[in-house]
Amino acid sequence: MEYKEALAYLRQLTQYGYNFGLERIKELTQRLGSPQDNMSFIHVGGTNGKGSVASMVASILQEAGYRVGLFTSPHLHSYRERMRINGALISPQKLAQLMEHLRPILEDMVQEGFEHPTEFEVNTALALEYFAEEEVDIGVLEVGLGGRIDSTNVIDTSLVTVITNVAMDHMDYLGPTLDSIAREKAGIIKKGGVVVTGAEAPEALDIIEETCRDKGALLYIVGKDVTCEVERADLCGCTFNLRGLTREYKGLRVRLLGRHQVKNAALAVTCVEAALLHRGLAIEEEHVKRGLEKTCWPGRLEIVSSKPMVVIDGAHNYDGACRLREAMDELFPLQPYILVIGMLADKEREKVVAQLVPGAKKVIVTRPNSFRAGDWEKIADFVKAYGREAEIVSEVEGAVARALDQAEDEDLILITGSLYMIADARACFIQDKKDFDEI
Repeated sequence: MEYKEALAYLRQLTQYGYNFGLERIKELTQRLGSPQDNMSFIHVGGTNGKGSVASMVASILQEAGYRVGLFTSPHLHSYRERMRINGALISPQKLAQLMEHLRPILEDMVQEGFEHPTEFEVNTALALEYFAEEEVDIGVLEVGLGGRIDSTNVIDTSLVTVITNVAMDHMDYLGPTLDSIAREKAGIIKKGGVVVTGAEAPEALDIIEETCRDKGALLYIVGKDVTCEVERADLCGCTFNLRGLTREYKGLRVRLLGRHQVKNAALAVTCVEAALLHRGLAIEEEHVKRGLEKTCWPGRLEIVSSKPMVVIDGAHNYDGACRLREAMDELFPLQPYILVIGMLADKEREKVVAQLVPGAKKVIVTRPNSFRAGDWEKIADFVKAYGREAEIVSEVEGAVARALDQAEDEDLILITGSLYMIADARACFIQDKKDFDEI
């Protein structure tokens, strides 16, 4: 199987949509020889910040000399971004080889009466098999959606479980309340495990604490057991001090923009410190400092142009939009922006508009490249409530071009919404596309 063929096969798996439960992934991994059973994992769930925290944890562990596999989703420009070892994307040849091995197993499952595994279940199995074959020391797994019945929860144990936060998102799948969502997120907590969370909402934190008590798991809360102080947050990133579990850190630095990334960094540091305390990992202060400083996570408050200034951020839900608005107010005070926005229909779009449109002088609404885009133009109706007319441009590339046409050199353009949309927008500004998948 060639890489293009493997890619086409993976893409057609979207026809199986969201189909939660662990039965298919358990059967699939069992037929692969249960590659996850002889590996160590850090498991990262939560509503927002999962990818940033997972990336930071992987970077710190790599600096400490570990061979680290990182599994995240979705990707921006290439399927290969989902599976990395020590920062390097899986090669096209290796992904094709793994898919060639997996395809007859999938076909056998269906012939024997099992439901066809979903795209994300196949991705998870590919990553686990890849990490096992390449003999990684630690796999860092980002939960896809929810936690309890997410396919990454096929693992029986983890070195540390992280639940970044709990906010309203994916209510169609996780339930209509913070309580129900928290229970799904807490489903990745393991018996006798070690857990780190940054959850702040009392009802969510209560459920995480209750689950830890029931399962005999240790819990560390960032903001209580660990505290941090921001020294500087500007267009170069954030510098902060941290009182951690094992030591006090001075002058830690992340290049990611927005002081919310300090919270993510604190979660990552607490995770590796918990692994040091309870799992015997060897982590030094210098590993933490270098790992954080080297972390790069594209598409999250990323500046992709300076004249005009263009900022791209995947604030795809209300909580993310709140963090984005806070960051924009701090980094670009009193500067109105041209807003390019495209969101999926199953998101709290009206609430996101309420956060971001008041700071905009012009609004362009566009369509995310996803079957979940639905009535994407509806955002323009929400914009009218703030006395503005939104321009509708269906193609993302056209929406970006329109924003650039209207902008002066000193203007600011903010492009945000679905990760599917910002991936297409980001591609407009990236010259080197050697690692991009062909469409």
